[in-house]
Amino acid sequence: MQQPLRRRFLTFTGLALGLMTGGAAHAEDGVGAPSGVSPSLSPSLSPSLSISGFGTVGLVHSSASHADFTSSVLKKNGAGASGRWSADVDTRLGLQLDLALSKRWSAVLQVVSEQDLDNSYRPRVEWANIKYQMTPELALRVGRMALPMFLAAEYRKVGYIYPWVRPPVEAYGSMPFTSGDGADINYSWSLGPLRNVSQVFYGYADVGLGKPRRAYGRHITGLAHTSDWGALSARASVIDTEATTDIAAELFHAFDAFGPAGAAITRAYAIDHKRFTVASLGINYDPGSWFAMAEANRTLTHSLLGATRSVYASAGWRQGSFTPYLTWSRVHATGATSDPGLPLAGLPPVLAAQGAGLNQLLNGILATIPSQTSSSAGVRWDLHTDMALKLQYDRVTPRHGSRGTLINQTPGFMSGRTTHVASVALDFVY
Repeated sequence: MQQPLRRRFLTFTGLALGLMTGGAAHAEDGVGAPSGVSPSLSPSLSPSLSISGFGTVGLVHSSASHADFTSSVLKKNGAGASGRWSADVDTRLGLQLDLALSKRWSAVLQVVSEQDLDNSYRPRVEWANIKYQMTPELALRVGRMALPMFLAAEYRKVGYIYPWVRPPVEAYGSMPFTSGDGADINYSWSLGPLRNVSQVFYGYADVGLGKPRRAYGRHITGLAHTSDWGALSARASVIDTEATTDIAAELFHAFDAFGPAGAAITRAYAIDHKRFTVASLGINYDPGSWFAMAEANRTLTHSLLGATRSVYASAGWRQGSFTPYLTWSRVHATGATSDPGLPLAGLPPVLAAQGAGLNQLLNGILATIPSQTSSSAGVRWDLHTDMALKLQYDRVTPRHGSRGTLINQTPGFMSGRTTHVASVALDFVY
């Protein structure tokens, strides 16, 4: 095993032992709630605290030589060009504290450690909110919470819950915001056998993109509705925000120097107070012995982020402690992935050369808007009630000149070439 990979495993293992030891110490002090009892449902009127956690130790191998396979655009690297083997793609650790203050008041704190764009495992506060149960049907939360999007919105970081090694990257991998600061209202109601939860969220998000760059989502408005009917569950959601980031800021400053033509390109593509909308519709049928699920997403923004549509379908069969499964997923660009850029005719040779360079950089960024198809096969083995081992094989093919969801591509990268990815992951909760 390469030395950097070994150091990552040792760092992660040390962090896991430290967090679990801390949790055990609290339990011995009598602070924790009884096992299996949710603090918000505890009949006790006195405050109670429960400590839980989750994690994934994963290892990924990729056949790519000129790009990295990864699970998120917020990763520094992955498996492939940076190293055929990577422990950073899926490895993470989470700790959650649930505090029941009374029958109506409760609070939650969730901290997650995983690789970021600074190539560190610096812990990040994923959730930190207070909940007021106004009535049995109506609840209000204030603080940091999961954004109401996608089927896996509330458990996206908890690998033990979903069947795969990771959610399909075509649908989940390119969305940088997973949580936001603000307030939401959840209303539970029934219509005959149909059980429903309607949610409204308003707030903002701030995500680091590697020092010193950041991305901001202001005035986030989210609507989500979930309906359950026996083994059938469906969820629809829409998130709209005003996105701002300093990605490619120097490029657009250079375009502005070319006068009105350059300023028009800046207005079209700079991510500066641009509307960013994500709509999602998902369905899951799980009678117990098998499952089938599918989800379709639509992203839209008039900027470098572009516009995409994605879809995936997955099914699995439970045979005792084993669950083999298949997944197919796709993402494709629905907006411009290239632009003629600055008109160069009539410019002095020096300016024409500079303009051509800027046009090339612009089109290089637009080409990163993902178009990709993947097919996956895997098996989940439930070793214990709180631990699962997963093996997964993926065929990942970027298309239409795009790098797909791959990162860190080198000059030898060719769109249309299939990358073969093998993954093993141990998921656990405690």
